[in-house]
Amino acid sequence: EAQLVESGGGLVQTGGSLRLSCAASGFRFRDLTIGWFRQAPGKEREGLLGLEISEGRTYTGDSGQGRFTISSDNAKNTVYLQMNSLKPEDTGLYRCAAHRYYCSVGNCWDLYEYWGRGTQVTVSS
Repeated sequence: EAQLVESGGGLVQTGGSLRLSCAASGFRFRDLTIGWFRQAPGKEREGLLGLEISEGRTYTGDSGQGRFTISSDNAKNTVYLQMNSLKPEDTGLYRCAAHRYYCSVGNCWDLYEYWGRGTQVTVSS
């Protein structure tokens, strides 16, 4: 069964850091593009960062620039989201997602079809 499982969320103070993990199973990992998305209270879901595993190509959304980075450990079938200098507006449910299509233009956030359940991040002021 194809599955994505997030971990690493929690409560952190403003200015702190967190590293989220997304463990993939039931896929051939190198076929995937894995992305991180955020669902903040009262806001639409937004794409942060994506990583094409085989080529290492990254996709960056507006909110993913600067303080967030994406990386992978292919031996562990895991993608990470490193978040630094966190702000209260970073609070939300962080979900990873995956697709197996070729993205030729833009960030292709609409292509993601496999989703994890998410991990909550709360940044206190």
